[in-house]
Amino acid sequence: MRKPAFLQPRILKQAIVAALTPAYTTKFPAEPFEPQASFRGRPRFNAGGCIACGACAQVCPSKCIDVIDDLVVTPPKRTLVQHFDACIMCGQCERYCPTQEGIRMTTEWDNAGFKPEDFEDRVEKELVMCEVCGGLLAPADQLLWLAERLGPVSFANPTLAMFAGTGLGCVEKGVKSQSESPLRQDRMAMQCPKCRRQSAWAA
Repeated sequence: MRKPAFLQPRILKQAIVAALTPAYTTKFPAEPFEPQASFRGRPRFNAGGCIACGACAQVCPSKCIDVIDDLVVTPPKRTLVQHFDACIMCGQCERYCPTQEGIRMTTEWDNAGFKPEDFEDRVEKELVMCEVCGGLLAPADQLLWLAERLGPVSFANPTLAMFAGTGLGCVEKGVKSQSESPLRQDRMAMQCPKCRRQSAWAA
């Protein structure tokens, strides 16, 4: 006849050990809790490493990152807003960040708040406009990052070459072309892809 489970030696030993062993719990909030370094906590923007490309917003499965472009102010601005209350802490934003420094997962886990702003993290960057049509070209930090990453090869792209020249003081930024449609002379200007294609075929 089979003995009841609580009379079997192995299970009885486990029960006695569990009863005499203190509970494995932390002493929070009496003592601060330090998670492991690999813990995926609250994501935070790094203003110095972010180029405002918006890749984090595109790959976010919960769509908790907003890309807000304000083209009315001078100079135009792009604001990235991360809503932690909708974040699932998957780490995709950090994984697909081109610079690997724009947004990072921290070990912050105790995130209480009383206002929606308590769960927001934001970064603001300047935008560069097309000198022909006036449309949105790209964030300034993104163009600078591309120019530095490509090195001398960036001079094969007139937009990157001209933007790199603004930092040297030899190119005036924000000069609007006088023509209503792209001309051949507009090839050496900071243009959006649409205007660059049109100027390449202009007479």
